[in-house]
Amino acid sequence: MAGIDVNRTTAGVRLDPVAAAEIWSAAEEASAAMQLATQIPLPGPGVTVDIITGEPEAEWVAETDEKPVSRPTLGSKLMTPYTLAVIVPFSNQFRRDKARLYAELVRKLPGALGRKFDQTVFGNVAAPGSNFDKLSGAASVGIGGDTYQGLVAADQAVATGGGLLNGWAIAPQGRGLLLGAVDGFGRPLFTASPNTGGSVAQLLGQPVYMSKGVYLADADGGGAGTAAQIGFAGDWSSANWGSVEGIAVDFADQATLTDGANTINLWQRNMFAVRAEVEIGFRVRDIAHFAKLTDAAAA
Repeated sequence: MAGIDVNRTTAGVRLDPVAAAEIWSAAEEASAAMQLATQIPLPGPGVTVDIITGEPEAEWVAETDEKPVSRPTLGSKLMTPYTLAVIVPFSNQFRRDKARLYAELVRKLPGALGRKFDQTVFGNVAAPGSNFDKLSGAASVGIGGDTYQGLVAADQAVATGGGLLNGWAIAPQGRGLLLGAVDGFGRPLFTASPNTGGSVAQLLGQPVYMSKGVYLADADGGGAGTAAQIGFAGDWSSANWGSVEGIAVDFADQATLTDGANTINLWQRNMFAVRAEVEIGFRVRDIAHFAKLTDAAAA
């Protein structure tokens, strides 16, 4: 009878007599949205985020004239924490005989939370509730073809919406497009050298963060083969995120798990489970301060 994942018979697991010196794994997934947006304290009941929706305006006046009176307009949004979680069951024997692989799998669990958070913020996954904002409604700008012109257009879109561009979130699928952008002499635009510059750290002077959670194959709802979502430009001072207690990782060996139609009694099967979870929220002051980047031809 086949064992319940994850165990020593799981596909892809080799039971070498001596553990390998290294466990090959993908690079740790970090959340671009968390790195770009401003983190604020978030209590369990949620927090009201004050928003300045309009600035006071100064006016020129002649000598001895009355000075104008102007008032800011204000608003607020409630940021509610929503729970994001994942549970992975293991056999006791797997932890014993594949200790290094087990440790690496557990270490990467918080990365899975970050990736799902980005997928939600950038529009690939439905929001967990009405008090969680998404950037999928931002104006779309194509950066294919003349990539530099497309990036400038994205900067202009953010400025037109009232923001000041200060960061980029780029999907790995957009990296090749940026690396392939060259000037009239065939020299790369966004790296210092094709031999030593394999990454794009800045665009138009602002920092770039890569995240798999940014990519969306169908950015406009037109079906496969249409424009793909490969990034976001924005004024990230307009975005806030918070978590109640940070990421919690817990272990249990006497619980009963429900996995679809199956029930797994951990103690009965000599198994245990690792749970990673976070209570987190995300709010945006004004969606007009962001632009969605696609691989469509730049206008």
